[in-house]
Amino acid sequence: MMQNEKNLNLDTTMPVACRHGVQDKHPTVLSDIYQSEINVAIWQRKLPATLQNSIKTFLALNPAFQTKMILKPQDALSRVSESFNNNMTEVSEDIAKLVDMFCYLFELKEAAMRLKVLDQAMCPKFHVDRVPCRLVTTYQSIASEWLPHEVIDHTKLGWGSNGLSDSESGLYQSKSDIQQLGCGDVALFKGTLWDGSENTALVHRSPVVPANEKRLILTLDFN
Repeated sequence: MMQNEKNLNLDTTMPVACRHGVQDKHPTVLSDIYQSEINVAIWQRKLPATLQNSIKTFLALNPAFQTKMILKPQDALSRVSESFNNNMTEVSEDIAKLVDMFCYLFELKEAAMRLKVLDQAMCPKFHVDRVPCRLVTTYQSIASEWLPHEVIDHTKLGWGSNGLSDSESGLYQSKSDIQQLGCGDVALFKGTLWDGSENTALVHRSPVVPANEKRLILTLDFN
């Protein structure tokens, strides 16, 4: 009992400014999201050329494609394949692998999957998610942007911006403060419902999609 109280005290007195992100080229980095000082864990990876080409071909024929479903690890591959009319085997296998990893990491029986084509920013202003943790990866085009915790004036989030753009509100000081995922990177974003992250959830936004490009983004959430 005394040990638990001691640990609780350590967690609550930790300076919020030490929240930071971690990234690595090995998928095991995603488990670092359980560390209290981490609010974003990034698995840096490059997508195979064959996978990129199949996505490009598919999106040319399905420019407004979107789907969402609740997936269990054991049925993810078959159900995702069906949504693609069995046209993107490599992509379906990758999504099924991510569902399996996500469920295993957080001891979930199923995950809420959303896959969507975008030609503009879905959430253009910096914000936090009201979820415990969200997996995000971009399969085509430009990927999500985020801010390190220590550069943010949290009073300027949401209504605190007084209607000003992120660059004008004082939310951050310099454009160089903005970090960005790479296409293919797999990231875990802590949200405000993660215990202890009510005020330290990752601040992020959707990027501006370049003209005449299509962005394909996948998100996985707790269900």
